[in-house]
Amino acid sequence: MPELARTIAARLREFIGNRRRAKRFCARLPFSVSLIDQQLNLNGPRRRASISGHTADVSTTGLGLVVPAIRIGEHYLVGENRRLRIELELPGGPVALQGVSVRYERLDESGTENGYLIGVSIAEMNERDRDHYVEYIKRLMNK
Repeated sequence: MPELARTIAARLREFIGNRRRAKRFCARLPFSVSLIDQQLNLNGPRRRASISGHTADVSTTGLGLVVPAIRIGEHYLVGENRRLRIELELPGGPVALQGVSVRYERLDESGTENGYLIGVSIAEMNERDRDHYVEYIKRLMNK
């Protein structure tokens, strides 16, 4: 019986310890992020408020975003199913994507960075931008 418990515990550690689906690479890329508003504006299109920051890391399935604030106006960037529009500046040109915030943490004010780190899962990206983004990730893999 103790052997069975150890086997189950080892399997759980394997699963829990490796929750990420794709390898992340350190990359400091500028971006702007805005909230995707699900409500229609009857007065026509309106300018989206955004906040700028830089990435901490990137992968084919997600991004680590560093931002100076956790809110845009009175709306939080994180929350259940919070959809974000991200315009990411890659060396070969910008890409746009939609992501969902999955976690966040406040960065240590005594360290080199202030603000927040937001973990984002990539939800949508057009084919051209996806190709450009994946090509960038491949270049990081080969470094």
